[in-house]
Amino acid sequence: MSPLQIQKGTSRHSAYDLRDPHSDVEEVHTLAVLVDNEAGVLARVIGLFSGRGYNIESLTVAEVDHEGHLSRITIVTTGTPAVIEQIKAQLGRIVPVHDVHDLTVEGPAVERELALFKVKGSGDKRVEALRLADIFRANAVDSTLESFVFELTGTSAKIDAFAELMRPLGLIEMARTGVAALSRGV
Repeated sequence: MSPLQIQKGTSRHSAYDLRDPHSDVEEVHTLAVLVDNEAGVLARVIGLFSGRGYNIESLTVAEVDHEGHLSRITIVTTGTPAVIEQIKAQLGRIVPVHDVHDLTVEGPAVERELALFKVKGSGDKRVEALRLADIFRANAVDSTLESFVFELTGTSAKIDAFAELMRPLGLIEMARTGVAALSRGV
């Protein structure tokens, strides 16, 4: 911390945005991309990432305006500040892309992910799995005599934590949707 107690890089709206664009530190960023809902757009966006060796941590796509034929692609990616700026600039140049927002630097955002967990177990392990599911507010959406399927919505960290606790109790399969995110406020 500096003598003025100013933290580095809170948002681009801050007068104290002290992020170094030449830093070698990898950062995780959530990008919201508004695109035309037409064939091949997702392939072009993904091609940009794969062609340049950029990594995608999470990807979600859904139509958000049926009448306007618009879809929203939410991408969680990692890179240095310079690489993130390059990704945003290159996304903005793709013709069917209308808007690119870096939710990580534009201010507070709400991020959630949905996951399904299949947990096999009996006896004490089964009881413990139900107890932990209750603590995490996971819903049991399917139950057999040998297994449960739990549904959990929350941050990626919450889902990771639940998965780690379920592994020793018999986690046999997991499916995740990827991050969906919106900026807070108006």
